[in-house]
Amino acid sequence: MSEFDRKNPEKFGPASPTAGQAEPASIRVEVTRTYLEISSLTHLVPGQPPSVSATLQRIDPCTVDTWRALYRQIGAPWHWHDRDLWDQGAMAAHLERPNVRVYRVKAELGQAWTDDAGFLELERHSDGSIEIAYIGLDQRVLGQRLGGWLVSQAVQTAFAWGAVRVWLHTCSLDAPAALPNYLARGFLVTRVETYYSTVALN
Repeated sequence: MSEFDRKNPEKFGPASPTAGQAEPASIRVEVTRTYLEISSLTHLVPGQPPSVSATLQRIDPCTVDTWRALYRQIGAPWHWHDRDLWDQGAMAAHLERPNVRVYRVKAELGQAWTDDAGFLELERHSDGSIEIAYIGLDQRVLGQRLGGWLVSQAVQTAFAWGAVRVWLHTCSLDAPAALPNYLARGFLVTRVETYYSTVALN
């Protein structure tokens, strides 16, 4: 999620539930957010090859419906809600920007292939850096060594696009393996902060 989006979520719509809808049960928790970056492709430590066949494919053009489906499927277990309030127009405008690219992971799943095994969004910023805005795998393919492979693919893709550095942030609501994976790939921590977030109870 970009710095601008995180600081200005209200510009994309009201935060209150629609009239007549009950608010879901939730708790307020302290969250640790960690920023990381990798400044050169030479610093990348590639992950082990995955144990299943997989490819990373750009979705071009990416429709709002396709983006939302992948975002919810991949992000729901990890409380991805940053863009829940973006309306169709705001989301479409974002996806049409030339400095935003969206990718999906196609992977072997049993005897067949699935084209929704993972999700990646890259965003180029004015300083020449490229942010890994979203990255994640579907629960069905966890344990197949796809995590290290996907981060490696994301970094390689970003530098091939011309990044002067690649950065992201993760938080303590993310998958437990996320931060260790980034560190193992050669990312360095640049900043750590804490904040409070309201998390819906399942």
